[in-house]
Amino acid sequence: MNKKIQSSSKSYKLDYPPYGPIPELYVSYESAQKLKVEAAELTSHTLTPRQICDLELLMNGGFYPLKGFLSEADYNGVVDDMRLADGRLWPMPITLDVSEGFADAIELGQDIALRDQEGVILATMTVTDRWTPDKAREAEKVFGADDQAHPAVNYLHHEAGKVYLGGPVTGIQTPVHYDFKARRDTPNELRAFFRKVGWRKIVAFQTRNPLHRAHQELTFRAAKEAEANLLIHPVVGMTKPGDVDHFTRVRCYEAVLDKYPASTTSMSLLNLAMRMAGPREAVWHGLIRRNHGCTHIIIGRDHAGPGKNSQGDDFYGPYDAQDLFNAHKEEIGIEMVDFKHMVYVQERAQYEPADEIADKDKVTILNISGTELRRRLAEGLEIPEWFSFPEVVTELRKTKPPRAKQGFTVFFTGFSGSGKSTIANALMMKLMEMGGRPVTLLDGDLVRKNLSSELGFSKEHRDLNIRRIGYVASEITKNGGIAICAPIAPYATTRRAVREDIEAFGAFVEVHIATTIEECERRDRKGLYKLARAGKIKEFTGISDPYDVPQTPELRLETEGTDVDNCAHQVVLKLEQMGLISGAW
Repeated sequence: MNKKIQSSSKSYKLDYPPYGPIPELYVSYESAQKLKVEAAELTSHTLTPRQICDLELLMNGGFYPLKGFLSEADYNGVVDDMRLADGRLWPMPITLDVSEGFADAIELGQDIALRDQEGVILATMTVTDRWTPDKAREAEKVFGADDQAHPAVNYLHHEAGKVYLGGPVTGIQTPVHYDFKARRDTPNELRAFFRKVGWRKIVAFQTRNPLHRAHQELTFRAAKEAEANLLIHPVVGMTKPGDVDHFTRVRCYEAVLDKYPASTTSMSLLNLAMRMAGPREAVWHGLIRRNHGCTHIIIGRDHAGPGKNSQGDDFYGPYDAQDLFNAHKEEIGIEMVDFKHMVYVQERAQYEPADEIADKDKVTILNISGTELRRRLAEGLEIPEWFSFPEVVTELRKTKPPRAKQGFTVFFTGFSGSGKSTIANALMMKLMEMGGRPVTLLDGDLVRKNLSSELGFSKEHRDLNIRRIGYVASEITKNGGIAICAPIAPYATTRRAVREDIEAFGAFVEVHIATTIEECERRDRKGLYKLARAGKIKEFTGISDPYDVPQTPELRLETEGTDVDNCAHQVVLKLEQMGLISGAW
């Protein structure tokens, strides 16, 4: 008998058995071969990494009941009420955002080919809707605030296309994954596995972080409480900027998997692009896990929270996610298992739920926060065995060696003529004198000549130039080198994007050269300010185009009345203070 999903206005039946296959959007192999040839003649859209994650889960049934990217009516219902136009529960807008130019070239009813970033056609889509969304409204409704401290809101305003396209998708082939292939399962593959081994109750553990001993105890207790088998189901698509990369995390998971009983525990990877949307994300995760055949899911305190907002407060309350999930649990179709805050009781040498310790005043309670763990890794300090498994610590240290051995980027920003290039060059010489790591200077003029010679000075081209500098710096940082960047970089949003790219691999040290525009104009060695005042240079930073003054740089340098050597030395002192350089290297 089919399971019913209750809505506020209607009663829906799932059109697949609880333990049977879930509908997919793929055509047969034979039809796919024919469709590939036909799709080659269609107008193509190259998908972003986030869109590829979304498309994969659309096609394999992970986003059931969606049959494609949301129509405008579905989008409005989801944003306003967490409901599709037909009333079914769905909390997250799954939209195909494109540029205005691409959208203008598309007719409603037209089929387009959806390609990955190597040009492989993954699907076709019939465009039924095209609209320009109110992104501020989307941010307020979905994420709780139009606050760009939220990574998804920042993405919405600064990376997503301005126009949304909606319409059904026809799947041709799944995106190719060359990593951890044996660990990747579609919803139907997981459902078939559960049927084969006879699992009827499965609790999913959603995680984007490495597993430590507290997580192990938590998952053991959750499975025992639900009398269920355990599916460790980590996200390996897109998570929060700054998170540990998924390669390291999966190695950590595999290192501790043998700590779990093999007969009642399994692990599968989920290629999901998280939005960090807190309460709505919790509901979304529940629906996705239901589609993968799970009957329970662990929902934690501040589930999928992005951290602090612009005022320094948490975006969501600690139990908001659990409350919203409970309010819709009948429609979600799976049960919630509360995430318990586990702490280590030294006298009993075991983990216990913090709110269940009756003798708190008589025992020693130990806990290490995520911030403290990162500090210990960065400084090469001991991580006790009561907190984490040695195998996990070994893997984390491979990716996160002590800060004095990591690559990093020093990013100078300031007006033209402020002294960025001169100070950057002096810093390079000081770091090269110390030795230990390769040092590369990415000066604005040098990059213009060798990497961006075809670009002009429009806002779009200046942004692209800075993103190129950021990409090269991130590669240098990733490979353990030091990148010194010295562009003007006038826009805060672009600097933030570069910071996020680099902080995935190492430290980003923003240095604001705070020379006044008057002093820069007085120096004007290149005669640029004179030309800008005469109107011969358009969109010149500080004259006819704005400069977003950094609000919280790691270091702000006042150069007037200070010699270059002293300025460069102040940067060296800051790097020492941050632990990025030391006498040992």
